[in-house]
Amino acid sequence: MKEEDIRKREVFNKYLELVRLDAEKLFPDKSTFLEVPCPGCGASAGEPVIVKNGFAYCQCPHCDTLFVNPRPPFEGLRKFYAESPSTKYWVNEFFKPVAEVRREKIFRPRAEYIVSRFPELHGGLIGDIGAGFGIFLEEMRTLWPESSLVAIEPSHEMAEICRKKKIEVIEKPLEEIDDFGTKFDLLTTFELFEHLHQPRMFLEKVHGLLNPRGFFFLTTLNGLGFDIQILWKDSKSLSPPHHLNFFNPRSLSKFLESVGFKVVECSTPGQLDWDIVESAFVSEGIEIGHLWRTFSRYGSVQAKERLQQWIQEANFSSHMRIVAQKP
Repeated sequence: MKEEDIRKREVFNKYLELVRLDAEKLFPDKSTFLEVPCPGCGASAGEPVIVKNGFAYCQCPHCDTLFVNPRPPFEGLRKFYAESPSTKYWVNEFFKPVAEVRREKIFRPRAEYIVSRFPELHGGLIGDIGAGFGIFLEEMRTLWPESSLVAIEPSHEMAEICRKKKIEVIEKPLEEIDDFGTKFDLLTTFELFEHLHQPRMFLEKVHGLLNPRGFFFLTTLNGLGFDIQILWKDSKSLSPPHHLNFFNPRSLSKFLESVGFKVVECSTPGQLDWDIVESAFVSEGIEIGHLWRTFSRYGSVQAKERLQQWIQEANFSSHMRIVAQKP
């Protein structure tokens, strides 16, 4: 898989520019922003290490979590997601044209992984938090038609798309669900955790909605990941106010444990780190350092494949996967 397969460069760059313009328009007064400690361990924020689009990223001196501080109030972020032109562009121009490619390369493999990883949950209650277009749940329904599947999706537009696919929907943010009437055997969330204004509140709600011995499966960005570390301020993953939190395998594991979870898997199975770095250098002229410029020019295809394999196995991919269990 290549980056261009799942997000077209020209479209992605236009989307990021729209995000920048929306942020300038919707968050002109930074005096309303809130000072926060490290969202992982609660330590004092420290000094900014990156400033981008007018937002400062601090890096925790204790657990290396990278996070926006100060950050916009929750209601401001909710308005941003609901009303900004960049959000509409993401839905209609960025995601929809590659939705079926993403089904094949991302959503179906996720569903297949869950089926192989959690065979004992077949027939159970599974909820996907931030279900979007419902593609992941469609794939789960194909593999496990006996299971009960629920989309937890606060966007009315996305919730209606899921309903048209005959998927049960809770049209609320997870944090506002008081009682579903029963407990989930598995809750999933994909590329959502980095967006959360209050990650601890989110995890506490997940913990409360799971059955004893139930599982939480999430993917998110690893702030110590290869392409983020090399590209740093030029990394497109650093796109405030969208991405507020960049945990890493160590900090996220400890954070989950502090809420009461047992971490049963923490891995970085990403496939795109080197491709993202090389594409930034070759296609956009972004500086990546002497070593990696040389490797891009003279490294063989096999060497680049071996590098990506090492990145995965050493837990240095920017794509992070965590499986946690409620005792």
